[in-house]
Amino acid sequence: MLVGLWLIAGGTAAGFFGSLLGLGGGTLIVPLLTLVFDLPLLTAVGVSLVCVVVTSGASAGVFLERHVANLRLGMTLELFTATGALVGGLVAFLLPEQALEILFSGLLIYTSITMARRGRAAGDTHGGPEEETLVAEPGDDQFFDANLSGPTYRVRNIPFGAAGSVGAGVVSALLGIGGGIVKVPVMNIVMGVPLRVATATSNLMMGITASAGAIIYLSRGLIDPYVTSPTALGVFVGASIGSRVAHRIDVRILRGLFIVILLYTAFQMLLRAFT
Repeated sequence: MLVGLWLIAGGTAAGFFGSLLGLGGGTLIVPLLTLVFDLPLLTAVGVSLVCVVVTSGASAGVFLERHVANLRLGMTLELFTATGALVGGLVAFLLPEQALEILFSGLLIYTSITMARRGRAAGDTHGGPEEETLVAEPGDDQFFDANLSGPTYRVRNIPFGAAGSVGAGVVSALLGIGGGIVKVPVMNIVMGVPLRVATATSNLMMGITASAGAIIYLSRGLIDPYVTSPTALGVFVGASIGSRVAHRIDVRILRGLFIVILLYTAFQMLLRAFT
């Protein structure tokens, strides 16, 4: 009973930050289950993928209703991401657990450094995503309007975004993280999508991505219902709260939280890998 309550509490925190940052919660759920509850990494990844689906389902509707998520862009990239997730789910069972932990840590460190450099270059201000928007040019077939009533921006480098989405799918199924730590920087840095829109669109996509990977883990019997149920319940509550307060948070705080969580998680996973 006590373990279940802790799983609910941990899931709530993971769902809140996952929804807020477009991470799916996996960056907290996987370390929570492996470092605190001592579950095998592949079992934790399977549980995390189910929770990512819950996070996406709880927050995607809110972002769409507020016209923050870019539905057209998200569904375009998801074709590539889901393909990568199926490949990643199969590859995960061929790698040793230590290799997965090191891969997890390295990816988080790289992403946090990239986002920190982007923040300094952009010179984020309190005004939010408007400072990051780009005006579309008439006739540009690479333009996606995420909010017809608000500022518009041009999505560029779509082929590179598609390639990054495949990688995000592979990473999602390998590490149970929803792929948001790859998709958000790819959309924001490579494709020129404002950070808040990239976060919302990532939340929209990750449920489909995680479902593709979860099918592989379910077929291998690695999704524990006694762990998944309370964790997913907490994730649903946390994600519901996070999606409703995200629009009130300064983009600088959003980026700072993103970086801090990634670095802390990377440190913990490196400790586990080498000890």
